[in-house]
Amino acid sequence: MIEEKFDAIVVGAGMAGNAAALTLAQRGLKVLQLEFNEEKPNRYTIIRAQFDKWFSSKVKEAGAVVLCETTVTELVQDAYGKVIGVRTDRKGGQIHADVVVLAEGVNGLLGTRSGLRERPKPDNVALAVKEMHFLPRETIEARFNLKGDEGTVIEAVGTISRGMTGMGFIYANKECVSLGIGCLVADFQKSGETPYGLLERFKSHPSVAPLIEGSEVKEYSAHLIPEGGYKAIPKLYGDGWVVVGDAAQLNNAIHREGSNLAMTSGRIAAEAIFQIKSRREPMTAKNLALYKTLLDDSFVIKDLKKYKDMPALMHVQSQNFFLTYPQLVSKAMQNFVRVDGTPKIEKEKMTLRSFVAARSWAGLFGDAFRFARAWR
Repeated sequence: MIEEKFDAIVVGAGMAGNAAALTLAQRGLKVLQLEFNEEKPNRYTIIRAQFDKWFSSKVKEAGAVVLCETTVTELVQDAYGKVIGVRTDRKGGQIHADVVVLAEGVNGLLGTRSGLRERPKPDNVALAVKEMHFLPRETIEARFNLKGDEGTVIEAVGTISRGMTGMGFIYANKECVSLGIGCLVADFQKSGETPYGLLERFKSHPSVAPLIEGSEVKEYSAHLIPEGGYKAIPKLYGDGWVVVGDAAQLNNAIHREGSNLAMTSGRIAAEAIFQIKSRREPMTAKNLALYKTLLDDSFVIKDLKKYKDMPALMHVQSQNFFLTYPQLVSKAMQNFVRVDGTPKIEKEKMTLRSFVAARSWAGLFGDAFRFARAWR
């Protein structure tokens, strides 16, 4: 067993884990951060790899101990169920701390193995696959109309997901193009579609293929993303532990925000821990409830609460919102811009009839009402 005891152990070195470890170390606490990854990034885009490497260096500079290539196998609990540390795959790898910050990602097993939270349900998690297409910088600038340090983000939603809840994305970086697509795991299970099949169709689309023509694919990765929103947030704290970032389902799928929520939750968790330590109080569930109080008062929970009904609506109505309506809108726009001698009043009638035939008046008003109510 590692004899040294820490004020806090942070499991994970992603956005949330780095933010928590950095804040704790800057406050003068003795921090140990454990990461499963190799020193060489193995699942991030180039931008994240560069950012995470820089972020991790700041954690070390602040005085935290960082152990890479170390797997935490389980949480260590006392006879009363209070978390008092972690057990690792290192020799004598039991390490004690006053509090453990779980920043282990959406599919982290420590919390579920210890009975602190349930494993995420398939309809609350998306599986995204991504390729990195490398091209000369001048080619990227020409194809995406960029210059200098500019980049671009293109997001595609509609029939590209074949009626499943999901979307495609294209990010133009300095020397490569990130291209991928993600959908709910539950929809993949139900439809029988494959992530790589969706990705191949996306790449071959007439508006996408020219952007990556002649590129060299050097990386392919898959990643689970929390999509359940506010109603999927698990218990955030307990005796001797808090959970942050993706592990806490803190992702705003509507605005495509995750990293900022993760970092904010990590920082807030660290600030709560520091306040408790400053008062020389124990890391009990009662005291760690301060983390949830502070998080509830932040934009993180306020934004997720605003859209609390959107994930369920998008899932239940996925065929309509991701297939039927995109097809109807596409056809309507074709009629609108086509010059073929047909009177405009007839075109408008044709468009209206197509919408009513596909969803009926009741369906159209019902969908609009449900969407507006969930968006408020």
